[in-house]
Order: sequence, then structure tokens, then C-alpha cells
Amino acid sequence: MTAPIPEQPPASGPVPALSIRGLAKRFGGKIAVDGISLDVPAGSFFGIVGPNGAGKTTTLSMATGLLRPDFGTAVVHGVDVWQHPLEAKRLMGILPDGVRLFDRLTGEQLITYAGLLRGMDKAVVAARVGELLAAMDLRQDAGTLVVDYSAGMTKKIALASALIHAPRLLVLDEPFEAVDPVSAANIRSILDRYVDSGGTVIVSSHVMDLVQRMCDHVAVVAKGRLLAAGTVDEVRAGASLEDRFVQLVGGHSHTEGLEWLRTF
Repeated sequence: MTAPIPEQPPASGPVPALSIRGLAKRFGGKIAVDGISLDVPAGSFFGIVGPNGAGKTTTLSMATGLLRPDFGTAVVHGVDVWQHPLEAKRLMGILPDGVRLFDRLTGEQLITYAGLLRGMDKAVVAARVGELLAAMDLRQDAGTLVVDYSAGMTKKIALASALIHAPRLLVLDEPFEAVDPVSAANIRSILDRYVDSGGTVIVSSHVMDLVQRMCDHVAVVAKGRLLAAGTVDEVRAGASLEDRFVQLVGGHSHTEGLEWLRTF
């Protein structure tokens, strides 16, 4: 892996919610991300799709300040994530995949802690906690320890913690993994309202149908490289997003053989 030369953003036009240039990361002998450059328009619902191990999580971790890149830059609403990390992180709400919560707190305590940790006024935090619990349909479970929450409830309380400070950019890594349909529909409704109000959502997933229905922009990533990016209609080029994804990524296996499966 050689150091990619970061591309320069355009001199004019609206400032992207997220602009990454030449992001790269190696783990030992494996190149996880190989010089990805991408602009996420402000006010968009942006999906990043790719197979397992494509580099989605690593890319988002570098873009949000959770993992230092070997090369490249990440800029959130004009603020460099690695040169001005505190200022950049004030603009973001992050829901990482698989990160443990402080699950010995109740749901109400966890959201409150997230707000106070960001230096918010106690009265403002208290008011927003109540509204978030109601919006997530968790008011009856506000006093329950997070360790006793279901997978869907845990995703919702983590999302509430990411929203408490009213970020301009929300980055969600596999937010619907192991979430039941009712909770998923509730989360999608909250995210749609957030985008309608001017926020920007970036969501990573490998569920093509979900991204096609939910997002207006999409990027396809495989083997640490960006294969396509643009509006959903531009990327799918008249096909379904799933068919276009398989065409771009390749690896579709033939299903001949396995005759023994038909002998029962």
C-alpha cells in the first residue's frame, strides 16, 4: 500500500456533510481500506453498501475519529476530523457496530450520561431525554437496565444517545442488525424526520433492499475500494440495487451440483 495523494475538494459549491480523501488503512499484511475518496452531500440519506469485510466499518471509523488512518483526510462540514477532533465530533452523532454500551445504567441514565458527557446543560438534557424516550417508544422501559434490553431496544437507546446533542451528521454502522421489523420501522421513521429537518444520515449495510428503499445516495465498497457512488438511481442504472451490486462486486457463485440435496 502506497500513500495515496488526497484529491482536492471543489473550490465552489455547497460544503459536503462529510468529505474523505485518500483514506487508507492496513492491518498487518491486509489492506483494509485502499485510498477511498467520497463526498456525502449535506441533507442526504447516504448508504454505504458492501459485502462483509469490504472495509465499510474501517472507513467510517477513520472518517469519524475512532480509528487513525494511515493516509488520507476526513472533513465534517468543513472541519478536519484529525486536526480539530473536538470541534468535528461536536457535529457528529455516531452509532458504531458492536460497541458495548454502559449497560449497567438504565436507559434514561444512559441518554442522560451521553448528554452531560458532551457538556450540555442539565435542564436541556432532562427535557431532551424525555422526548427521545417517547420518540423511541422506550418511556415504559426508561428505568430498566440496558443489559436487560432486547436487541431492538438496545439499538434505539444507542441511537437516542447519539442524537441527544442535535448533531448535524449522524453516522450509523449496521443500525438494523438483529432489529425486529417494528423497531426497524420506528428507527427509519425517526431518521426520515431527521433528514427532512436538514440533518445528514450515513448508514452502512449489506441489505440492498433496505438501502434502496431508505437512501437517496449510495456508495458501493468492496475489498477496501470505492466501486461506485452517486444517487441510488445513478448507481443502480435501471436495475435493482442488489443486481447492480452483484455486478459491481462480482463473486456470484454458480449453484450447479449439490444433487444430493434433492435426494431426500
